[in-house]
Amino acid sequence: MIFCVCAFLLAIKDTFLWTWRNFILGYLEEIKLIKKALVVIDIQNDITKNYKEIIDNINKSIDWAISNDIHVVYIRHYNLSAGTRTFKPDTRGAELVPDLKIVSENIFTKSKGNALTSEDFATFINKNEINEFYITGADAVACVKSTCFNLTKAGYNVTVLSDCITSYDKKKIPEMLQYYESKDCKAIELNDLLGS
Repeated sequence: MIFCVCAFLLAIKDTFLWTWRNFILGYLEEIKLIKKALVVIDIQNDITKNYKEIIDNINKSIDWAISNDIHVVYIRHYNLSAGTRTFKPDTRGAELVPDLKIVSENIFTKSKGNALTSEDFATFINKNEINEFYITGADAVACVKSTCFNLTKAGYNVTVLSDCITSYDKKKIPEMLQYYESKDCKAIELNDLLGS
């Protein structure tokens, strides 16, 4: 009899543990202990025109974030280096593109590739206790790459929406997706996110 009970308990152990884990995660999300943000990086007028191929997906990801009570954050790049002409402060090129949905006032400026170098963005993260990020934007081989690397290095959970990023050199995107995953980022398509 004791043997049967032990065998039964061993058989249901994995199912029980998985159910308990999902219950805990669901509860934490319900009480908002797992705080999330969708980050839109450098979708500005001076960015590659390849953004037009992903803007609809970025806007859909913004709709998803709003419907799930997730912060939407916009990061814009200001080029402060002398002798450069793009992403200059107070120019049309530095403005967010007109076809991007703006649904919050969470617009932060950086002057380096890594979005965490924006003190205002770092303060926003700490103030709102955000620990999970969904990344969209450009450039996949520069600012998106640097931001993903530094977020995971700081201990945050990072998911890159693979069909919501672009680059001046789109041929490098598959290589970048492999890089992100090698640095403990998750890479998924928008439809996978919308279906979850």
